[in-house]
Amino acid sequence: MAELMVLDAASMYFRAFFGVPDSVRAPDGTPVNAVRGFLDFIAHLTKLRRPTHLVACMDYDWRPAFRVEAIPSYKAHRVAVPATTSAPAEEEVPDDLEVQVPIITDVLDAIGIVHLGVEGHEADDVIGTLATRAHGPVDVVTGDRDLFQLVDDERAVRVLYIAKGIRNLEIVDEAAVSRKYGIPGRSYAAFASLRGDPSDGLPGVPGVGDKTAAALVSAHGDIPAILAAAEDPGSAMSPAVRRKLRDAAAYLAVAPKVVEVVRDLPVPDVDATLPAVPRDPEALLALSDRWGLDSPLNRLLGALSEVAER
Repeated sequence: MAELMVLDAASMYFRAFFGVPDSVRAPDGTPVNAVRGFLDFIAHLTKLRRPTHLVACMDYDWRPAFRVEAIPSYKAHRVAVPATTSAPAEEEVPDDLEVQVPIITDVLDAIGIVHLGVEGHEADDVIGTLATRAHGPVDVVTGDRDLFQLVDDERAVRVLYIAKGIRNLEIVDEAAVSRKYGIPGRSYAAFASLRGDPSDGLPGVPGVGDKTAAALVSAHGDIPAILAAAEDPGSAMSPAVRRKLRDAAAYLAVAPKVVEVVRDLPVPDVDATLPAVPRDPEALLALSDRWGLDSPLNRLLGALSEVAER
């Protein structure tokens, strides 16, 4: 089991928002379906995996400037139309979800569960930094395939992939990546750069699909080695593939900067020990009463207490 569990918080509360009926509301009518679902997700995961430490990682910038500068189409399809051309681009988030995010962070604070973000970076980068820094097993909870690049059997870093639901999660290790994509387990970033990812606005190399991308990664490793092989007359690469890679050289020069998560952010050292009891019981009681969260909070506190007694 994991010593550290890191949560891709946005990935989880988006799924909770769309998975729990919007009829679930606080006494004043405010929607709290994402809050309740998110808390239940944490309760389930802590009982299932029994971590000693837990961090919820937040998107402080869902479309960082350094990634957009490299590939302008990065997540461009998710941008809400700004009120003025000078206004910063904002992610298109349902209003009923947006009002719930501060409630989630308030509840986490009262319980004593750490949440972290870094200005100018996505949650993925915070997760990558924490997973790289950890000295023991790590569970990365996400519905984002990009984080498959973090799996590392030697260091016991695994992804708990929740795309099919929190109760149907897939435990992804290097063998799982190899089975699914036909590539070495730690090579997902290079594979994704080559084939592209429409969900993130990454174009990929035109004419290079999953099979060709997997063959290139398996044969040569990373993007620089693949480009070097394309320029090497002695390599076994076909003329057609060479041409496609040469035509996409400008894209491939910047794609890794976009696809690869940052692993060395200045994330502060914090005590992420899983709390056995709430850090601020009075604040938590007030939040519970205001937002009608008795049931999910009781389930989560029960799970935390059970894990602490192991």
